[in-house]
Amino acid sequence: QVQFVESGGGLVQPGGSLRLSCAASGIIFSIYTMGWYRQAPGKQRELVASITRGGNTNFADSVKGRFTISRDNAKKSSYLQMNVLKPEDTAVYYCNGEILTYDSRRTVVWGQGTQVTVSS
Repeated sequence: QVQFVESGGGLVQPGGSLRLSCAASGIIFSIYTMGWYRQAPGKQRELVASITRGGNTNFADSVKGRFTISRDNAKKSSYLQMNVLKPEDTAVYYCNGEILTYDSRRTVVWGQGTQVTVSS
């Protein structure tokens, strides 16, 4: 069974930094685009950042210049470095990835989420 597992969330003061990690496990032939999303209470889930297998990135306007995304294809992992955090960044952060299985199926797999709270 393929799983994506996030780690690195927690409580941080405004202006602080956190680094989220997402590790995929299971039988995966390849991972295409990997992404990070977030969902705040009472709001819809929104894209934070994504990165293609080749390293092309995309960011939400609200995090441009503060967040960076990277990936390690050999480790089947992605990372979200979050700097200059603001209270409005508080949310549950989810990672996902579009995978190709060895029987040629393409599907998107989501992690279970990790809480990020920005508060003094």
